[in-house]
Amino acid sequence: MPRRLISSGSSFEREIGYSRAVVCGDRVYVSGTTGFDYTTMTSSADVAVQTEQCLRNIEYALREAGAAMRDVVRVRYILPDARDFPATWPALRAAFGEIRPAATMIQAGLADPRMRIEIDVDAIIGSA
Repeated sequence: MPRRLISSGSSFEREIGYSRAVVCGDRVYVSGTTGFDYTTMTSSADVAVQTEQCLRNIEYALREAGAAMRDVVRVRYILPDARDFPATWPALRAAFGEIRPAATMIQAGLADPRMRIEIDVDAIIGSA
């Protein structure tokens, strides 16, 4: 089955060697996505604002792959500080409240100390 690579245009993809998303058949795998606005390469210090930007970045990747947020079946949240997680819930509920994908929250260090959350998702096109 051929696979298609989706890029956000971030230099990190080329420098590190990954894709924003990979499409294989009706499956879409979106890489860990942070709250950076890739057009300005800036990020808010606020975890709730970063979460909203993460979700916009994910939505862009899904759209490029021919999918939508409603197709997300699995989501993983990674935060350096688990105490920040409740501040993300309004944005997460707005994005996933109706579709309710399987989810995991992990506390772990991220690549850049400015990053307060990273989210990755798996989607199945047409599953909603």
